[in-house]
Amino acid sequence: MKKCERITGVFITYKDYLHDHPYIKMVSGIILIIIGFVALVTPLTPGSWLIIFGLELIGVRLVICNRILNLKKK
Repeated sequence: MKKCERITGVFITYKDYLHDHPYIKMVSGIILIIIGFVALVTPLTPGSWLIIFGLELIGVRLVICNRILNLKKK
């Protein structure tokens, strides 16, 4: 088994697990938002991009994502 296939299998299993347990997805999204906000406030940690992943886990679709997808289609 190739390493890439193994990693893909792990992500598929993780995705199925999150689909079956939506509260874990919500809690992990909120934790990522909090960590990202703390990173945004403190000057020494460059992790404020975690806010975007947290919002995506919660289900908030960003306008920028839709624009990027439209540009990819063209």
